[in-house]
Amino acid sequence: MSCGIEHVQEAQVRAEELRSQVNYHDYLYYVKNAPEVSDAEYDELMRRLRAIEEHYPELITADSPTQRVGERASEAFGVVEHREPMLSLANAFKFGDLQAWQQRAARLAGTDRFRYVCEPKIDGLAMALMYENGRYVQGATRGDGLRGENITENLRTIRSIPMQLRGSGFPERFEVRGEVYMPKAAFEALNLEQSERGEPLFANPRNAAAGSVRQRDPAITAARKLDVWVYQVGWADGEVPQTHWETLQWLSALGFRVNPEIARFDDLEDVQRFYRQWEERRHSLDYEIDGMVVKIDDKSHWDELGYVGREPRWAIAYKFPPVQATTTLKKIAINVGRTGSLNPFAVLEPVQVGGVIVKQATLHNEEDIRRKDIREGDTVIVQRAGDVIPQVVGPVVSRRRGKERRYRLPKRCPVCGSEVVRPEGEAMAYCSNISCPAQMFRWIGHFAGVMEIEGLGEQWVANLLEKGLIKDPGDIYRLTKDQLVALERMGEKSAGKLLANVEASKGRNLGTLLFALGIRHVGGEVANLLANHFGTLDALATAEQEEIGQVEGIGPKIAESVHAYFRDAGKAAIIEKLRAAGVNMEQRRAKRVEGPLTGQTFVFTGTLASMPRSKAEAVVRGLGADAADSVTRKVTYVVAGADPGSKLAKAEGYGIAVLDEDGFLAMVREHGVDV
Repeated sequence: MSCGIEHVQEAQVRAEELRSQVNYHDYLYYVKNAPEVSDAEYDELMRRLRAIEEHYPELITADSPTQRVGERASEAFGVVEHREPMLSLANAFKFGDLQAWQQRAARLAGTDRFRYVCEPKIDGLAMALMYENGRYVQGATRGDGLRGENITENLRTIRSIPMQLRGSGFPERFEVRGEVYMPKAAFEALNLEQSERGEPLFANPRNAAAGSVRQRDPAITAARKLDVWVYQVGWADGEVPQTHWETLQWLSALGFRVNPEIARFDDLEDVQRFYRQWEERRHSLDYEIDGMVVKIDDKSHWDELGYVGREPRWAIAYKFPPVQATTTLKKIAINVGRTGSLNPFAVLEPVQVGGVIVKQATLHNEEDIRRKDIREGDTVIVQRAGDVIPQVVGPVVSRRRGKERRYRLPKRCPVCGSEVVRPEGEAMAYCSNISCPAQMFRWIGHFAGVMEIEGLGEQWVANLLEKGLIKDPGDIYRLTKDQLVALERMGEKSAGKLLANVEASKGRNLGTLLFALGIRHVGGEVANLLANHFGTLDALATAEQEEIGQVEGIGPKIAESVHAYFRDAGKAAIIEKLRAAGVNMEQRRAKRVEGPLTGQTFVFTGTLASMPRSKAEAVVRGLGADAADSVTRKVTYVVAGADPGSKLAKAEGYGIAVLDEDGFLAMVREHGVDV
């Protein structure tokens, strides 16, 4: 008897320890936005706690993390009492877990003849939408499952949420549930904008979506390009379909956005095959999924099966292997960018994340490292999403042993030894030496790419710098055929083609040249604003800072940077080289042609196989359209060739139509252009 009491007492102590750990990690994740453990490690803590509570039900406490669903609702928004609790799901991590779930359901239901509906498990923010007489009247977060935050107006800005339902025959009042998420492309575009403004980056699309719907200003939510998938009816004052599959079809007919990848199967073997397919294909989607939700289709079984704790027995989350992992941060190294920015990155003990061995990960900037308190020698959480560069989410503080080292950005450039400066109010620090080899290498590569000098890739830039044939972008225009042919693996034909591309680049418009010059904070869009306003490089170069800042769309930080750039003697010398070589320094405004594409704007990114980009731009101008260098919300089409750059991600983030090369050629041929 005493042995049994000892076992219970031991289990109670262990359960209390696990509850304390889970509550601590909930606080770090939901309140501080600074997780210390990966999702997989957190799930393991919860699994252990559930196992104890299932074996010793008398140890379950009302405040146990297994008895709550999500984070506490914020009082900053109005609080919504959920008429029916918004439940979390139990997790299955392997096929055996899924089979065990099915067997438990079969015993309770008295039958194993189930049909199963499989849905991608969206990695977003759960929310509830209420409708009265077909009109949207309220939106709320899940919160703790019983009470959520009233975010009605913010959700109203998400265009895929219908304000008025289609058709008829719906209940007078009912609630649907779904997941708000941020598409990957919108997330990348948002972080690009954050970076250009020198503001902190978002850790992942889920955090970005959660932060976006909780904005006090709905206009900020509207600008974040959120979307939604609806997956269930929460409650209804009236009749709804009796199977989950039919319910999803019914919701789609009413105008709700229902995921097209849902599928229905008669046995678990087919569910497993479907799961395996999406485990391989998950990164092809433009949104994050971390598994499959498997539900019993016949809703008559839902009431019969009921719940365990606050988890329904009729559904389960079949999770993919984690795309987060923990490893040791061996050291923090520096990469010097084209504008001289010092970009810290993590050198890691190799670790597999999402099927890929990761040895390095981004750390953004020194301020981000300090905010997260990341130290050399730390055990860190590494995250990888699709083909996105791996990033360090944060340290696992509980694993520190006292030998970890706080990081300090060097006061001297690690490449050239020059002084490092940090402009007031900026997160980034910079090497002060314009001739820094690392800075120059990346600047010349950037210049060649923007000016469309095909054939002058990174390897050739490195080779030319090593041989002393070029020292800065201006020297590109002094290269001779004899110099190029003398290089190993550079034949006469390749040399001639490269020089022809160099010559062609002289005719690029001023906006393109300004972007290529690598002026800090000046991207393609800003470069065109400046070029269109001032008309010539000389007019911009001699303008006062105040005058530059008066250009619409140009803020004080950009104005200061542009003004300083043209007063740097080293930069002025390079510009004179470009001028002497005959590089165009005016913004030529092509005479507008009226045609079938008048009023439309095209942006080209990547390499087109059928023609140079300059010819493609001439084709659309000849049909009456504009050809822009940068992606804004006014752009009609982005044409993506091979190896497209960040313009494609930004276009998808803005919801701009994207054409591949075949689609573009078909369009212009329809209008009589023979290409």
